This record gives sequence, C-alpha cells and structure tokens, in this order.
Amino acid sequence: MKEKMREIALRISELRELSEIGAEEMAQYLNIPIETYKQYEDGIYDIPASILYEIAHKLNVDMGLLLTGEETRMHIFTVTRKGKGVKVDRRKQYKYENLAEKFIHKKAEPFVVTVEPRADGSKPSTNSHPGQEFNYVIMGSLKLYIHENEIILEKGDSVFFDSTYEHAMEALNNKTAKFLAIVM
Repeated sequence: MKEKMREIALRISELRELSEIGAEEMAQYLNIPIETYKQYEDGIYDIPASILYEIAHKLNVDMGLLLTGEETRMHIFTVTRKGKGVKVDRRKQYKYENLAEKFIHKKAEPFVVTVEPRADGSKPSTNSHPGQEFNYVIMGSLKLYIHENEIILEKGDSVFFDSTYEHAMEALNNKTAKFLAIVM
C-alpha cells in the first residue's frame, strides 16, 4: 500500500508543478499547514479522500487521474461492478471504494466506505474539507460526529451536511458498517 501512496503523491507533485502552483498555495487552498501538505507529497502521510478530491479540483483534473494515473474518458456514463471500484485506503479508520473514477468532469465523488469497529473504544479522528457530503448507511450502525453533535445512524438512514465542519464516523455494536458517501 505504501507504494500506491507514493505513486499518488508523485502524480500530485508533478501535476502541481506542471500547473505552476506552489506547495504553499496548495496548502493554503486546502486550509492545512504547509508541513502537512509537504508530508502528503512526500508520501509520508496518507492523503484523506476529501483532500484528494480538493487537490483534483485545484489541479483541474479528475480524481481518477490522481488515483490511477490514467485519464478519465467516460462522459455519458460509467458502470462500476460490485467490488470493482478503485480502492482508496487513505485513512486508517476507513476503507474507500471509488465508484466513478472513470467518469470525466464529475460534480461529486461517490464512494462506498467501510468502517471497522474500533478495538480501543476511543473517539475516531475527525477531518473537514470544503463542500458538502451526503452519507447513506447500507450496512450496520454508525455514530456520526459532526461539529459538536453525535448522531446515531442505522441502515437506511442518511445525512447531508456541510463538510467544512469537523466530522467522523464510527462503527457501532462491534460490527463492520458501510455507507455510501457522496462528496461534493
């Protein structure tokens, strides 16, 4: 997995330089410290999917190019067969499966996100990113931490929220949970 992380980081670095965007400008755009951004580009830290989405937006490329190194080509439709989406293991607490990496000029990024139960019982680390997010629980139960709120979501429940607020999901009842996440 480290090799895939390094490949993505190298693509980001090369595309940023080709776009004549400085690392400081990118960090400022992402609203993260320059040191953190440099560690992303150096392949030291995993890059959260939400940050990858924003980097792709700033570089004016589709996220699929960052993930796979291949240009997206589909412009009428794209089909992703069950379990065949590009895996994006960007945060230890979640496993992402991108469901539309081949579609060009997307207005949103759809993922199936798997959340494993936490053995230590600690609160999951939060993140935030520009835009909005829609989550629909397809398996299990989740606790959503958003801003200063905690919300329990069961299979079939959904939430739409401003993703600039710190947020995280936690699997409940010591069982794996899955949700459809659409990042806009």
